Amino acid sequence: MAQSKQQTTQVTNSHTIPVVLTIAGSDSGGGAGIQADIKAMSATGSFGCSVITAITSQNTQGVSAIFPIPLAHVASQLDAVFTDLNIVAVKIGMLADANIIQVVADKIQQYQPKHLVIDPVMVATSGDLLLEQAAISSLKNKLIPLADIITPNLPEGATLTGRPVPQSEVEMNDMIDDLRALGAKAVLLKGGHLEADENSNDVLILPTSSEVIRAKRIATNNTHGTGCTLSSAMASYLAQGHDLSQAVVLAKRYISATLAHADELNIGRGHGPVHHFFAGHEYVR
Repeated sequence: MAQSKQQTTQVTNSHTIPVVLTIAGSDSGGGAGIQADIKAMSATGSFGCSVITAITSQNTQGVSAIFPIPLAHVASQLDAVFTDLNIVAVKIGMLADANIIQVVADKIQQYQPKHLVIDPVMVATSGDLLLEQAAISSLKNKLIPLADIITPNLPEGATLTGRPVPQSEVEMNDMIDDLRALGAKAVLLKGGHLEADENSNDVLILPTSSEVIRAKRIATNNTHGTGCTLSSAMASYLAQGHDLSQAVVLAKRYISATLAHADELNIGRGHGPVHHFFAGHEYVR
């Protein structure tokens, strides 16, 4: 009888947490990629799991090597998590080539997660393309039309549309129709690259409307992993039941806070990471 009561108590006290999957590359420096995704998901109240598409040799100063994961193992990771975990939302980041994009697109269509956020990682900070043209075409044709929202920065928006990189908010607005035509349900065009502006504003593009999501620009050198963090927080909030606009606003608020606290960290000699766990920094000693 005592054992039965104990079992009942355990069931009653159990906590259901939304599960969010990140499909992306691994950052050995811990500031971006899979590592940033799981930190952001955890900090915003979800359980993060992962499928690794590539292993990067990376730190705060840059990427020195990329090793794509064999296709069969990408597929087996996807099958493993989808057949066991109740994945509510998926965030997709770095996909190394067209073949991996095809595998991921096939599995997304097979398992049909409720929410899909795509951060189209395709342009390095230097301006160099991280994906070949065939892979960019595959991303546009096979994955982006499946997304609830994509989150390109300005160089990525330019690559997706064939337009010049916007130099102002007016030019960001000029890109709206072309981004909408990509087929995702929504687009968040991120304005962080307009570094001369006092604000870091993004444009949320919906099927028949658009709105500016405003935030003050944070002066910090620790900006590594901002795109990964924002899109992962967005997927986390969607998994928790927020509608798309609410998820975007909450994710923008979260990334602004991680940037505001980023200088509390002293990680590496280059562009350090944002502070994912700023709200719980009083660690147990």
